[in-house]
Amino acid sequence: MPHLGLRARLTPAPRFSGTEMLALVLTAGWLGLVGLFFLLIGPGTGGGNGLTLVLTLVGIFLPVAMIWVAAVTSRTAREMRAEALRLQQSIDAMRQAWVTQQSLMNRPSVERKLDEIAAAARQTETALATFASRRDTAATQPSADRKAALAAPRAQPTGEDQPALALGTPAEALHAPVSIGDFIRALNFPDSGEDREGFRALRRALEERDMAKLIRAAQDVLTLLAQDGIFMDDLTPDRARPEIWRRFAQGERGRAIAGLGGVRDRSSLALTAGRMRQDTIFRDAAHHFLRQFDKTLAEFERNASDAEVAEFADTRTARAFMLLGRVTGAFD
Repeated sequence: MPHLGLRARLTPAPRFSGTEMLALVLTAGWLGLVGLFFLLIGPGTGGGNGLTLVLTLVGIFLPVAMIWVAAVTSRTAREMRAEALRLQQSIDAMRQAWVTQQSLMNRPSVERKLDEIAAAARQTETALATFASRRDTAATQPSADRKAALAAPRAQPTGEDQPALALGTPAEALHAPVSIGDFIRALNFPDSGEDREGFRALRRALEERDMAKLIRAAQDVLTLLAQDGIFMDDLTPDRARPEIWRRFAQGERGRAIAGLGGVRDRSSLALTAGRMRQDTIFRDAAHHFLRQFDKTLAEFERNASDAEVAEFADTRTARAFMLLGRVTGAFD
């Protein structure tokens, strides 16, 4: 785009355009006709009155003046159009340069965050594959020192449709319950590839079936949001009091829990709302995540203190819930 404007500025305008050439031809033709007229009528025709001479000169040169006025007007209009075109090309070039500059400025940060998420996902898979057969030493601590994150494990049905193990001990009973600290750390996901505590907590939470459902749903949503450049670390939502989270967990809806919609970032809200309307996969993933979050929160708040609820609300998973909940109208 910029080279077009440069070419227009460097190309010299022609000395005589078609309009000027036409004006010259018409002028020459008119003067030829006038000369022919006086040649035919002879030198003795006409009087010597001064008024007659003036009218004769006006009749001769007025058409010539009109022809050149039209030619000059046409040339001026042509030059104004060319100047307007050059200005438009300059504006387009400046706009293109600005867009390119903004793209170059934003691309590294977006690509870096996407790479970090991809690296974290690979680290998670590696950690799960590496430690799948290892015992977690932290899980062997006395249960009194590790308060369970969820209210109570779900009762396993015993019957012909699902027989018990031969030794009479369910597989879930072999693992200590996931503590509140590990659960919150898992919902926040590892900060980097060196966050060993984060990966340990994530692995422990994925071993529990109900927690694993929420974590996988949150991972899907966070990955889809990252495709639009929406990252939870960039959001700074208004903090809601723990009692509001408890009211929501206990089923209260309406204005009383409106404080949970504390995400104010207009760009993130607009991008998320547009994706919800246009992308069915994203919409299904978002609704599945909201259901899992609501279900898990109802069990979590029974065992958690106010400080633990506040810490839970500051995780990346909770921020995604606040963003999607506001977009879907869950807090209205």
